[in-house]
Amino acid sequence: MQETDLHLITTDRLYLPLFTEKNIEVDILRLDKIHPFVSGNKWFKLRYYLEAARTEGRKTILTFGGAWSNHIIATAAACQLNGFNSIGIIRGEEAAELSPVLQQAKEMGMCLYFLNREDYTHKKIPGMIAGNDHYIIPEGGYGIKGVEGAATIPGYFTTNDYTHICCAAGTGTMTAGLLQGVNSPTAIIAISVLKNHTGLEKNITDLSRGTVASLQVIHDYHFGGYAKYKPELTGFMNDFFSQTGIPSDFVYTAKTFFAVNDLAQKNFFAAGSRLLVIHSGGLQGNASFKKGTLIF
Repeated sequence: MQETDLHLITTDRLYLPLFTEKNIEVDILRLDKIHPFVSGNKWFKLRYYLEAARTEGRKTILTFGGAWSNHIIATAAACQLNGFNSIGIIRGEEAAELSPVLQQAKEMGMCLYFLNREDYTHKKIPGMIAGNDHYIIPEGGYGIKGVEGAATIPGYFTTNDYTHICCAAGTGTMTAGLLQGVNSPTAIIAISVLKNHTGLEKNITDLSRGTVASLQVIHDYHFGGYAKYKPELTGFMNDFFSQTGIPSDFVYTAKTFFAVNDLAQKNFFAAGSRLLVIHSGGLQGNASFKKGTLIF
């Protein structure tokens, strides 16, 4: 398997008529380019967990996620690359046929254990592996080490070049990291991908351990909830790819790109604004679409 390569990160300008009309500049930070599986913000959120596991002499990483989890496949790949065994605790009963994400994670050496949703909610570790010397990474990399890793993302762009930084938010870990890593009055705009995630601001506040005065969380672009979508979103994904050549996923990045486009249309960003949108990677969930739904 190829190594992660942070030198592949680019900042791509979007030359779209809407942004020209509104007199705003929009760049995409292409974190998705660093690796096909340990993609985007996933590597940044995992890096210090893996470093701590190695320091502690642990040989096995255990983590949690769903059947289409970008975090699960990223962890499986990162463990294979870094010489760790890996265990995935998967939400829900085992299906007769594994999702492509879980199949790939299994091929990368990850041992999969399935929990019913109640046990999963309490992050119960199955008895046959409970008590073993695992290093546990929380779901989605949520936690201080995940934040510290995400706080290194601003090292790949010049903060003062932008008035706004826009990103998707699930657990809020990356957003908290950006708040820590961006030492300027630049506004951080987080697009929540979960419906009614009223605790997201508190999660980010708790994780960031500092001021969140520059933070705004927007809850209007979840398209029905986590991993939910509507034809309007998939149509936008195809149009966006046609115009920019940039692929997106319906769980996180497409909702973010759609939000930025819609907010620009509604004059949310003042004329002269300079936006950086984080492409946080993770296109694996698109494999759940019927063939032909997307053009990429």
